[in-house]
Amino acid sequence: MGPVWRTRMVWINHLYCQIYVHLTNPYYSQCLPGSAPSSSNGGSTSASTTHTTTVSTTPTTTVSGPTPSGSQIRTVQDPVYHFYLQNTGGTPVLGPESSSGYFTISGSISLTISNGTKLYLNIDSSGSASYKPLVFGTTATTTNWGLEGDTIITTNPRQLNFLACASSVSTIFNVYIQTGNDTPAGNGCTSVTMHLPCLC
Repeated sequence: MGPVWRTRMVWINHLYCQIYVHLTNPYYSQCLPGSAPSSSNGGSTSASTTHTTTVSTTPTTTVSGPTPSGSQIRTVQDPVYHFYLQNTGGTPVLGPESSSGYFTISGSISLTISNGTKLYLNIDSSGSASYKPLVFGTTATTTNWGLEGDTIITTNPRQLNFLACASSVSTIFNVYIQTGNDTPAGNGCTSVTMHLPCLC
């Protein structure tokens, strides 16, 4: 019999964690604290390493900056199967993997953008509807993000349901956390969960 687990290192709660994903039950995983992965420069990582990504939008742009660190976050339900959380004009949306963000989860969820600054994923709780928009901010106002296996949750109160709602662009979906049954008027919305990518 072959291996039962697949592993990868991710940065969670100020530690590198070895994520173990069970191959016969993809809904089970565990995170064990580990050490930072070594690199070709003697075991330390360097922010000066560059990474170039070509984003296939109109107009085509090239972004250069530090090598992305952290983990991608994606959905696994249709119609947004393997759509990835990302920053589009300062707004968190679900879109193609080619423009995915890489996030660090440690109570807050942060995204390091190409100029080296961080954006924090927050919940806009100002409205009365049960769906709450996700927003990016320069400070973390939502500090109760966590993981349940590979699933993104809020810990207090525990919440793991999100809404993916169609936008005017077929490959981009607006994303909300769902705390009840309301949905935005006029938008085709689907209830989803968000996850770290599986190693299956």
